Amino acid sequence: MDKLTQYRQIIQKILTEYRDWAAGSNQIGVQECVAFDVERDHYFWFSVGWNDKQRDFGVTVYLRIENGKIWIEEDWTKQGIANDLLEAGVPPEDIVLGFQHPSKRPLTEFAIA
Repeated sequence: MDKLTQYRQIIQKILTEYRDWAAGSNQIGVQECVAFDVERDHYFWFSVGWNDKQRDFGVTVYLRIENGKIWIEEDWTKQGIANDLLEAGVPPEDIVLGFQHPSKRPLTEFAIA
């Protein structure tokens, strides 16, 4: 299996597990969703709905694959999605913390771009 196919499967598995876990909170009127654009390599976990009279919409995790690396563009998980990727076998040099300013990325253990 090539690296990109493996990364796509890892991302989809992790985000689906998070979605399933969050869906167990039973927040009435709010749905936990995942969306996978495998053709363009964009992957989302988000919530949408209504909490009483308040609109609820938010992206919890947004990942994308570019130039063979997984870019973390948004991450509101407690553990950090990067840790899940590392545990699944993705090397740190293939993970970019896209939400970090480029000047800060060299200070991490992850790829700069």
